[in-house]
Amino acid sequence: MICTMIEKQMPIKSFDVHRVFDSIPGYISIQDSGLKILYANQMFKNDFGDGVGKLCHSVYKNASFRCESCPVLKTFDDGLGHFSEETVQLLNGDICQVLVQSSPVKDPQGNVEAVIELLTNITELKKTRKELSVLGQSIAFLSHAIKNILEGLQGGAYVVDEGIKDNDMVLAGKGWNIVKKNIFDITDVAQNILFSSKDRPLNYQYVHPNKLAEDTISLFQDRALSLKVMLCFDPDNSLPLVWVDPASIKRMLHNLIWNAIEACMNDMALKSYSVIVRTGFYDDRHFKFEVEDNGMGMDEYTKKNIFEEFFSTKGSKGTGLGLSVVDKIINKHGGRIEIDSTTGQGALFRIILKLREDS
Repeated sequence: MICTMIEKQMPIKSFDVHRVFDSIPGYISIQDSGLKILYANQMFKNDFGDGVGKLCHSVYKNASFRCESCPVLKTFDDGLGHFSEETVQLLNGDICQVLVQSSPVKDPQGNVEAVIELLTNITELKKTRKELSVLGQSIAFLSHAIKNILEGLQGGAYVVDEGIKDNDMVLAGKGWNIVKKNIFDITDVAQNILFSSKDRPLNYQYVHPNKLAEDTISLFQDRALSLKVMLCFDPDNSLPLVWVDPASIKRMLHNLIWNAIEACMNDMALKSYSVIVRTGFYDDRHFKFEVEDNGMGMDEYTKKNIFEEFFSTKGSKGTGLGLSVVDKIINKHGGRIEIDSTTGQGALFRIILKLREDS
């Protein structure tokens, strides 16, 4: 009946209103004042099912109650078009962000007889907007971090030059240590940018967890020693080969170990500091990596936000990417992470991963 009335109001009689509605790239429904769906176009039916005769909120959200700011009800109240932004669930279970627009269908006397509702899927648009926002934040944070590292490189190079000019190899050696530190830092930042920004597919292989830990620990032994941090490895030699992406697991361990060393460097309360890396069984289907330090520890706020991109407790010395990369790698492997930490009492990061592909 409603569609027939709309057809009568169209100036070009050859138009088929159903064909017109089906050609529109959006979800169209016509609803009565009780929010019952009287008509739905084909795109609506494809993604929500045949909702005709049902209440709109039960179709869109599987809910028994009306939306708080329902544009359809507002249009029935004042006869005007309205907008809102909502979250809906498609038939396949996908959650989408939609822009909702309502328009009145009036009878010859000007009374609102029904309301046409158009939903436009803006999920990808919102995702793109968020990515652009993150990109802007990335450029700001990382530019500052890279500037600091480059200044460190310039300072180290100057000390090396002065040592060579004065034939003072001790001074040149000190300068070279500064250069090496900043090369390490800028390499670390670059690797984290790559892992954070690029959704690279995982290259799964059978490898031994102890080998992954040993290879990563070896990168830090000299640096930990120079910083007076004891770096220890406590392996479980009974572990089998596991099915993981070696490159990303090494990156994960790299970030956790360096984070633990820095936590020790930033704490001045103890006479000696240590970082312990462990491997072992978690249960009969999972194995674990543990990275434990006796550094500065974390409060509840830090623990809650530590995996957020660009969240850092290191001020200008940190990029806030390291632990967000850790979280991303663990999630892609279908694992999880546990943290045990108290302010001033050190921190324990426990990464739990599947022993087997099908476990």
